[in-house]
Amino acid sequence: MEDYMSIKISQLAEEDRPREKLLLKGKSALSDAELLAILLGSGTKSLSAVDLAKHILTSVNHDLSQLAKMSVTDLKKFKGIGEAKAITIVSALELGRRRRLINDLPKRSKISSSADVYHIMKPELMDESIEHFYILLLNRNNHVIKKVLISKGGTSGTVADPKIIFKHALDSLANSIILVHNHPSGNLKPSEQDRRLTKKLKEVGDNLEVSVLDHIIFTDVAYFSFSDEGLI
Repeated sequence: MEDYMSIKISQLAEEDRPREKLLLKGKSALSDAELLAILLGSGTKSLSAVDLAKHILTSVNHDLSQLAKMSVTDLKKFKGIGEAKAITIVSALELGRRRRLINDLPKRSKISSSADVYHIMKPELMDESIEHFYILLLNRNNHVIKKVLISKGGTSGTVADPKIIFKHALDSLANSIILVHNHPSGNLKPSEQDRRLTKKLKEVGDNLEVSVLDHIIFTDVAYFSFSDEGLI
């Protein structure tokens, strides 16, 4: 059961009340901890909502991207965070993520560079904590026909079955495909398995006349392109 506190935000000194501060000085005047405290509403018997927010932020080194990756279960591990508060935090961060991604999306769906692929895949892969393997199906003009999730797995790998990949490509009459998978660890370096899989799929694609144009390794802050590096 959620540990509701006796110290309410309304009991704090006026200068420490996040809601009042937002009304008086505007949202930009609030720290990350104060904004998070508004979502929390209350803390514990020994910690104010602001102090609890600071404790949560300290656990992720004040990195909001890491906070956004936390699940309801992760947040409930903090004393004073029950299911309702955890859901509120996760929902608020997801709204922020979606707003950012919409603004970052390219205005057209034609692929002309690896950067286009990275931006197009942000809605699917940003802040993901497990690996996902996608393919982009392209027509002759390099316009995206659709994105297809092939598989998802643990934090260190997922399975990409060539039969499933090329069935999607052939069913959609795709002229070419681009492989995309994320590294939740943030490591941009392709593994030996990544290299072998890319080579294998390139060979299969050549035989089926469905070109594999690139393989993108996606992280939240950057990406690695096999094509840009001359590896495909």
